[in-house]
Amino acid sequence: MEARGGAARLMDGARVALVHDWLTGLRGGEKCLDVLARELPRATLHTLVHDRGTTTPAIESLRIRTSPLQRLPGASRHYRKLLPVMPLAARGWRVGDVDLVVSLSHCVAKAVVPPAGRPHVCYCFTPMRYAWEGRDHYLETWHGPPGSRRAVSLVLDRLRAWDRATARRVSRFIAISETVRRRIRDCYGRDSVVIEPPVDTDFYTPAHLPREDYYLVVSALVPYKKIEHAIEACTRLGRRLVVIGAGPEQARLARRAGPTVEFLGRQPDDVLRDHFRACRALLFPGVEDFGIVPMEALACGSPVLALAEGGVAETVDGGVGALYQEASPAGLARAITLWESAGRPHDPHAARQKTLKFATDRYRDRMLAFLSDTLADASIPSPHWPRPRAAQPVEDVRIRDQA
Repeated sequence: MEARGGAARLMDGARVALVHDWLTGLRGGEKCLDVLARELPRATLHTLVHDRGTTTPAIESLRIRTSPLQRLPGASRHYRKLLPVMPLAARGWRVGDVDLVVSLSHCVAKAVVPPAGRPHVCYCFTPMRYAWEGRDHYLETWHGPPGSRRAVSLVLDRLRAWDRATARRVSRFIAISETVRRRIRDCYGRDSVVIEPPVDTDFYTPAHLPREDYYLVVSALVPYKKIEHAIEACTRLGRRLVVIGAGPEQARLARRAGPTVEFLGRQPDDVLRDHFRACRALLFPGVEDFGIVPMEALACGSPVLALAEGGVAETVDGGVGALYQEASPAGLARAITLWESAGRPHDPHAARQKTLKFATDRYRDRMLAFLSDTLADASIPSPHWPRPRAAQPVEDVRIRDQA
């Protein structure tokens, strides 16, 4: 990373409370949190559940405060099943007398109650997925007792209302992409600034070696990632596919896979980098809020074939891979066939250039500048509003100038 700037030094004396939904692994959200943890080592960190040792040294070294859910047996493995009681558990967060609250939220973290009159900045990965854009999928994959789906539907309706109401506790929103910015506006009636997540372009670099004849998937194996589209497409076409990642869908996906598909499970970062450098292309069939994995692949010079929806459609184009429209195995199979038949030479340098504006030091500087300006701006209202406010532009000129 580059030397810390003036905004970082201004934040040194601030009393900051960080809030994150849960700490059970190292995914995109935790990579965002890690940068703040390194810059704000004296901050407290509040979360629902914490599985020790599953994140980064910087995160683990913070003063971590958990909710009552931490005391439940197996909570760090089965936390998703506790969704209906998460709002109640979030009430237990007591951030104390701090100058600034920063939540990193895709579920309940943004519901934290800040001290009266103190600003609360929410770095929003997406409005609560289970209550909004992921609601129908959550119900479709529900496997409870007969008749329980109706009850779950009512719970999700209440969660949506609660999620909308707790947006009043946020002084300023930051979105991770234009896709999420639109969702924040639609769900909460609020505007936001876009600061994209960090991509470790110092670690993920090209190797300038010949590429091998296989496609790659790197993902948690959960339903909304749509990994079965890549598996079925490559099985139909007889293309070799390497799948890196783990999750509850692994057994089901393995049953659908043909002989050309290989599952490697969860792998360390250096193994991921080796595969990004060597694969024919990364396949990305899901709808993501931003999509750090495609950016890491591009940073290594790899082409990306992705569904033309969500945040990845903002970063991938025909110059560095291909976008396809139909969200199905057949749609991805056609995209692979068309991309292969086009025979256009791939430029690893152009792929990497796409990612440099998302480098970690750039994310760090933009985030710290925004937080510092929020602390310094006495005109920012208390987040304890009596009713939702209309959408208001809050983008800071200094942030825009760095875009």
